[in-house]
Amino acid sequence: MSLEIFFTLLVFAFVTSITPGPNNLMLLASGVNFGFRRTIPHMLGIGSGFFSLLIGVGLGLGALIQTIPLVYTILKFAGGAYLVYLAYKIATSRSLGTVDGNARPMTFLEAAAFQWVNPKAWVMAVTAMATYTAPQAYLVTVLIVGIAFALVNVPSVSSWAAFGQFMRGWLSDPTRLKWFNISMAALLVVSLWPMLR
Repeated sequence: MSLEIFFTLLVFAFVTSITPGPNNLMLLASGVNFGFRRTIPHMLGIGSGFFSLLIGVGLGLGALIQTIPLVYTILKFAGGAYLVYLAYKIATSRSLGTVDGNARPMTFLEAAAFQWVNPKAWVMAVTAMATYTAPQAYLVTVLIVGIAFALVNVPSVSSWAAFGQFMRGWLSDPTRLKWFNISMAALLVVSLWPMLR
């Protein structure tokens, strides 16, 4: 892979990682509700889970999805159902740091596992592997794609949690927080529409 193609890959990784989607909307809400520090395991889980998904797609899961489209359909709807559940949890959050006294930010493992049912993550992984791998050096380019996303993903998604942390003061008002969380939940559900069509 040439340096020019690698830089193009970094731009692709940055744009797809920083634009709104289920992960970033959940990180924004988590930054508001739990703060940046408590959201770090969620951010690292996204990076690790997406890296493992990328490598999995590169090593054959992408071909399986293309060969048996039903697998992708099942993943899309399982991910959609889980996202609706998460949107409900966000919408019902009414105070910073707690939801009915027992809320907590998403854990590292939960965030990593979510990547495997996140429709946007699958589209990103399949597109990256189809576009940036080279048949003559396939395994090496699969690893390069994974490394490029690893370099860009966590810093990109972290900006959403940081912005959430920044908004905590303004959203300490219970009415503002209530409507913010309802808005984030609605946007999370709306973010599914392009992927579930």
